[in-house]
Amino acid sequence: MRETVAIALITALSTLTAAGLTGLITALTVRRQVAGQLAAAREERAEQRTLRRGQARRDTYVGFLAACDRAYRALDTGWVGAETAPGGEAPYPALRALDEAYNLVLLAGPDPVAEAAGRTVRSINEEYAQQRLLHQEATSSGPLAVRHRTEHLAALRHRTARRDAFVAAARGTLELR
Repeated sequence: MRETVAIALITALSTLTAAGLTGLITALTVRRQVAGQLAAAREERAEQRTLRRGQARRDTYVGFLAACDRAYRALDTGWVGAETAPGGEAPYPALRALDEAYNLVLLAGPDPVAEAAGRTVRSINEEYAQQRLLHQEATSSGPLAVRHRTEHLAALRHRTARRDAFVAAARGTLELR
């Protein structure tokens, strides 16, 4: 009878050991699967955050370029339309909107894009200041662009260079994604 009890105990212990090992292996496998799923979920959330940040930046940059365009059109009116010369602060609303768009670029970043946007805003403000001075010094009538052709053409080249530098910086940031 002792042998039967011993065999029964050995059988029971081996069954319990096998069940324990199976449970342990199952637990480790499930743990590994859960860890993999958590890592995949973290990666997906990070990718979604990156995409949302990229889209927000893209929207901010487009808004800034649109504000630049409105400011350029207001300045163009000062260059070619004597009746709407900058003496009457006609470009001011467009310049104010440009400042607001610039603030958004500062928040969206990164620094190289914000710096390029700052140079663009400063160049627009400098062109406006130059226009105001030229209008104050006016000794003849006619469009400012005709009377000061060299300055007008230089301002147009400067606009293009600043805008292109901003676009290049923005593209570099957006293409990193």
